[in-house]
Amino acid sequence: MPSTKVLVVDDSLTMRALISGALERIPGVEVVGLADGAAEARSMVASLKPHVMTLDVEMPGMSGIEYLAEIMESKPMPVIMFSTRTTDGAGETIEALRLGAIDCLPKPRVAAPAELNAIIAKLGKRIKSARNAPMKGARKTTSAARPIDWNGRLLVVGGDASSTASLFNLFGEFPANCPPTIVVQHLGPGLVEGMVAKLGSQVAPKVVVAQDGMAIEQGTIYFAPQGDHHLVIDAWPSGKLRLLARDPVAGERPSISLLFAAAAKAAGSNAAGVLLIDGSEDGGGGLKAMLGAGGYAFSPAESGGGHTLARGMVTQPVAADGLAAGILKLCSK
Repeated sequence: MPSTKVLVVDDSLTMRALISGALERIPGVEVVGLADGAAEARSMVASLKPHVMTLDVEMPGMSGIEYLAEIMESKPMPVIMFSTRTTDGAGETIEALRLGAIDCLPKPRVAAPAELNAIIAKLGKRIKSARNAPMKGARKTTSAARPIDWNGRLLVVGGDASSTASLFNLFGEFPANCPPTIVVQHLGPGLVEGMVAKLGSQVAPKVVVAQDGMAIEQGTIYFAPQGDHHLVIDAWPSGKLRLLARDPVAGERPSISLLFAAAAKAAGSNAAGVLLIDGSEDGGGGLKAMLGAGGYAFSPAESGGGHTLARGMVTQPVAADGLAAGILKLCSK
């Protein structure tokens, strides 16, 4: 496979050198240009035609967030954001992900081998999946969704940073009395609270960070907290959320697969799982558990567009813009 061409955009000469040096150590990655800001990046995008861009969030003049919005409006491409801020910059990071960035990583502060090795590992994984990733930003919702006549079905959703725009689009079409929905989203440190705050300000349902012992109620979307626990449910109906201190599953904690498996065990055919990421080690096993228990499973279509709805051996396609409608129909009488 030809090398993945990457353009590095950062106003700091030192950071450009550190990031490009880290990228050049990744097999199959070629750094084709270094830009100091949006103006230089525009000309390089036109002449060098990179497959992926890394972009600094904080830049003088046009900020990285502003330039990202321009990119996604004019000619979308996979963008990985870098930020010097973590928890205190959660709002900017979530906005970048909502606009369509596939991830937002912390900037290396020093050229320490351990820090660079960690960045190389994450960058390599994200860039290889980014090249052919479908590009999409969050849509603006124009009208409130109609209430549903809920049939008692439980909804569980799994995604990562690249799923942020999809989550805004999906939940933006949910009514205030949506089916009870539990989400595991793999995000960087300190970002779940920012995601919940921003999403909650833009959608009709209530959005909260899950806590141990919470009752699972219609009209609420629960996000798994980051930390040392998995999120599961203990029973259905009239179930409660539980935080479990267990080893990571498929390298992740909280685990999408563990949440899906717990929902399948508790709710059986009254469970529906939605996986928004393709090719992840975490999630596929959970969907199999969902189907094995007689539940429903939405997964990304192999073609790269839309989703596939499965139950048992029966499958049907779901258009990219029809996911919310399909879920709400499945969860209505």
